[in-house]
Amino acid sequence: MALDLCFYFQVHQPWRLRHYRFLEVGKNHQYFDQEKNASILRKVANQCYLPMNDLLYQLIQEHEGRFKFAFSITLTVLQQMEAYAPEVVVSFKRLFDTGCVELLSETSHHSLASLYSESEFQEQIELHRREMTRAFISPSPVFRNTELISSNAIAKKVASLGFQGMLMEGADHILRWRSSSFKYSMSSAPELVALLKNYKLSDDIAFRFSDRGWSQWPLTAEKYANWIRMIDLENPVAARGGTPFLGLFMDYETFGEHQWASTGIFDFMRALPEQLSRIEGLRWVTPFEAVQAAKKEGIPDLAILDAPDPFSWADVERDLSAWQGNPIQDAALRAAYRIEDAVKKKAARMELEDGQELIETWRKLLTSDHFYYMCTKYFADGDVHKYFNPYDSPYDAHILYMNVMADLALRCDARELGIA
Repeated sequence: MALDLCFYFQVHQPWRLRHYRFLEVGKNHQYFDQEKNASILRKVANQCYLPMNDLLYQLIQEHEGRFKFAFSITLTVLQQMEAYAPEVVVSFKRLFDTGCVELLSETSHHSLASLYSESEFQEQIELHRREMTRAFISPSPVFRNTELISSNAIAKKVASLGFQGMLMEGADHILRWRSSSFKYSMSSAPELVALLKNYKLSDDIAFRFSDRGWSQWPLTAEKYANWIRMIDLENPVAARGGTPFLGLFMDYETFGEHQWASTGIFDFMRALPEQLSRIEGLRWVTPFEAVQAAKKEGIPDLAILDAPDPFSWADVERDLSAWQGNPIQDAALRAAYRIEDAVKKKAARMELEDGQELIETWRKLLTSDHFYYMCTKYFADGDVHKYFNPYDSPYDAHILYMNVMADLALRCDARELGIA
């Protein structure tokens, strides 16, 4: 069989807030817990970023450039790497210098701006491009929105910004009877190639790998390669989807953090490329290579997806309920985006450096994790929402966030917005 396989890893850490009390509003503008952020970043660097980067570099060398993959790296995690573990930046740069690793475009601050502010969405994309080019390489013309949030409207906007492809979740309610193992275009943006995540095979690594209660535990590289070998590509969209595409998309922190080294996750990844290379017709590709192949094969012939409502890769619902939908999340989101004009007008009246600092502070508060920490769906179950969560409850997360927003509103003379 012919099959293009793409590994994509999301690299992200937010700027976590310190215990900012209401009595500090109007008196203290220091919002972020520098000690906690430094501690977590160094921990993840030692357990994930550095060892996994070394392993991937070795695999590229061993397979003589045939082994390829892609990253998305947020500006928020890059800032922390540069501040607390600059050796990590060097190790990522070494990977990009091989020419086998693609860097995707995205929002700089892992924000939900695509849902709330078209102008801020575009500004963050441009900022991300500048900063990634400075630190690593220029991002590719393939876009990956925060948490793979996609819809007809977002796809149309992304295409209008000149992007040629976009990563999306292979959500069943969007695909209906179709397979995620093919390339698609969007009804709102026929020229945009949609590359979908195979969530079952991706989550077998990202979430189930160390689960001893899983019927397939332990997962070996040979077993996983056999599953890929047995993928059913006899699908009604095959003739319109070009070369089949298998998207294995996951958080980079899967390796060494979500799945500890003691689970054997690094040994699994060390063995996997060799096992996959034995599958006849399988080719490692980066997202842009997959998009180029689709263009060569003929985009007008791709099957079309229609997504009137936004969908994402979060939770079993694969919707937006991880970040919005309960009253405390909605109140925080309204506060965050209602203040945009006030922040930018205040910044324009300040000295350049001070104005840039004010906008940067506001953008750090737009990071989707802040609203994720307020999710009440599964709090009692101790699920992934609590991983790296600095709060004891979603309500603590909301109170501290709103205290910070009240102070920011005062700084921007925005009392009339009802935040302060």
